[in-house]
Amino acid sequence: MIAATKPAGSNTRGLLAYLYGPGDHDEHLDPHIVAGFAMLGMPDPGRDENATLTELARHLDEPVRLRNGEFGKPVTDHVWHCPVRAAPEDRYLSDAEWGEIAQRIVQTAGIAPAGDDLACRWIAVRHADDHIHILATTVREDGRRPKLHDSGIRVGDACREIEKDYGLRQLRKGDRTGARRPTQAEIHKAERLGWNQPSPAWLQDRIRAAIPHVTGAEEFIAYLEASGIEVQVRRGPSGDLLGYAAGRPGDLNEAGEQIYHPGSKISPDLSLPKIKARLESSRPEEHPTARRNHPSTPWHQATDALDTLHTDLADDTHAQAHITALGELLEATAQKAPAHLHAELHAASKAFARAQRSQVRAEDRAAHALRRAARDIVHTATGPDGSALAALVAALVWAAIVAGRWHEAKHHAHQADAARQAVHHLQTAADLALAPTLAEFAARPPRDQARRVLASDVRAAVPDHAERILTDPAWPALATVLADAEARGHQPHQLLKEAAAQRELTTARQPARVLITRIQHTGRNPAPNRRAEAARLQSTMAGSIPTQQTGNSRPPSAAPSPTEQQHRQRR
Repeated sequence: MIAATKPAGSNTRGLLAYLYGPGDHDEHLDPHIVAGFAMLGMPDPGRDENATLTELARHLDEPVRLRNGEFGKPVTDHVWHCPVRAAPEDRYLSDAEWGEIAQRIVQTAGIAPAGDDLACRWIAVRHADDHIHILATTVREDGRRPKLHDSGIRVGDACREIEKDYGLRQLRKGDRTGARRPTQAEIHKAERLGWNQPSPAWLQDRIRAAIPHVTGAEEFIAYLEASGIEVQVRRGPSGDLLGYAAGRPGDLNEAGEQIYHPGSKISPDLSLPKIKARLESSRPEEHPTARRNHPSTPWHQATDALDTLHTDLADDTHAQAHITALGELLEATAQKAPAHLHAELHAASKAFARAQRSQVRAEDRAAHALRRAARDIVHTATGPDGSALAALVAALVWAAIVAGRWHEAKHHAHQADAARQAVHHLQTAADLALAPTLAEFAARPPRDQARRVLASDVRAAVPDHAERILTDPAWPALATVLADAEARGHQPHQLLKEAAAQRELTTARQPARVLITRIQHTGRNPAPNRRAEAARLQSTMAGSIPTQQTGNSRPPSAAPSPTEQQHRQRR
């Protein structure tokens, strides 16, 4: 059950006209009062053909008129409006039950406390099976105003209790970190103009998309303007940026003026102070383009940054910072990934936005590595190769799982749900990203003897998951990956142990696929040649220390590498 408290209004008669009218799409059927402050003698235009909306409005507004006649400053924000809607799967509620629900809500909100004979006047109008509208005038019979601060939160808490008492679908308690829901007017306007999103949602997506591209508040504003967003800024006397509001081009009011939405109203974490804290949290460094000559690509660097995420969640403020930065990295990856992954990665990024914010204060400086990785990705001129992309998306899957577990441990129900939704989309993207690699490896499987030896490595390295791995349809591809890594000088047994330690396999749907992406990432470079390194060190020492050898003596041979020892044992 959702109760949505609306901003205060000033026209009681106008709201009644809507409640008793046909609705925007003829959805209002049989409007009538199911509860009110004094049911006896209450004019109800839905049940009494002689009652009028004007008469009902005057009846509700009487305390307002009396107060305005006694005091110099009139009350103009006196209309309290709260639609209350049941879930689609909820059972039918009778008029009497809706009346009881309305009574509980106005008591909790402070409109009409229990036993208060001088409370505000109110009614509950039902014009559909699944919802009612509560209208109250917020001047008490004694002329005082009710205390409605945080009434929306109290009403939400009351709805959670009502759901239990009436056997309705139980929603999770709010925590004041959710983005504002679009109003009915915004939804209808978007439909009328052919927009697929109301303006606040459209703006939120584009503001989040801008954050990985910029490093400061002024750059952030300039980026929004360059992206075609209408921006209105607020500056102090010194010229310092104090706040901003954003508008969607073409979103005009009745006077033809641009409509602007403050960043904090679009989403709580998109206020200017919070964005500045995130942008200014990274350590001073060179521009991302200065690192393009780094031997590791931005995609590999991002995977490396994610590898430490599970160890960075011990401190709550650090955990929240890393989860927020994870959302930025996810957004950056969605922007730069190949076209066939766009839909799932953008859906994951959009879902994870809710997991990025909670009541826990973030120590933003703790997450500089993830933010640097996000900036590097959006500034890179080239896309990832197949293995780098698969490794990063697989790492994002695990990171989202870890973030969801942290939120669950902290009882952040909405954020944990959002993380689970993001994981679903990321898993689909991970399958798509890995598909070309699997096809390539399936075309060149190792010989049966080599595969049997590699299977024994799996049993020795990860005994608890060996059977799941060896029966996974992707096991032949994993065997090829291990054989390739061994040819580069790596030990399959060690690579398997390291990969399993980095990403636990219990929750993995297809453990062989998880290991493929991990081993491709960690084993992508040739292993150091220990014999060559020993010879190099010996040569260096021989050039700096006088030799004591006789003509018949020779330096001892370097010890065989562990890989060579393993090969000898196999032979």
